[in-house]
Amino acid sequence: MCPLARWERFPNFLALHDQLGRILEEGFFRSRSGESALTAWSPAVDIFETEDELVAKADLPEIDEKALDIRVENNTLSIRGERKLEKALSEDNFLRVERAFGSFSRSFSLPNTVNAEAIRAEYRNGVVTVTLPKREESKPRQIKVSLNSHN
Repeated sequence: MCPLARWERFPNFLALHDQLGRILEEGFFRSRSGESALTAWSPAVDIFETEDELVAKADLPEIDEKALDIRVENNTLSIRGERKLEKALSEDNFLRVERAFGSFSRSFSLPNTVNAEAIRAEYRNGVVTVTLPKREESKPRQIKVSLNSHN
């Protein structure tokens, strides 16, 4: 009589999963060359439209507003900056790092309806809000229709 053997569709999957977990846990802070494994990141951005403007909001916690570079060139909004690791702590002091650090850059194409001369940016509570007003000629207008009654 033959004993039952457990059939595994992917026999090496569990071993691969365990190896990958060890690599990530042990090598998270340092690459093989000893350099930091902390990499560039891309902050979350929401863009919405109202009747009068476009608004872009980017989550940029713990970034010095002087380290932000926000500009519009050739109908493209660019938000650049850098979030630095605290100087008082070295990477060796961290037990876990889930937030990303380093330089970032986000760019968005803008419609021709934006009034580039009236754009403004505000940074509050870790969120930068870029307000891009629409040109007057591009805003919707209601046209009154007069009815002539012919008696």
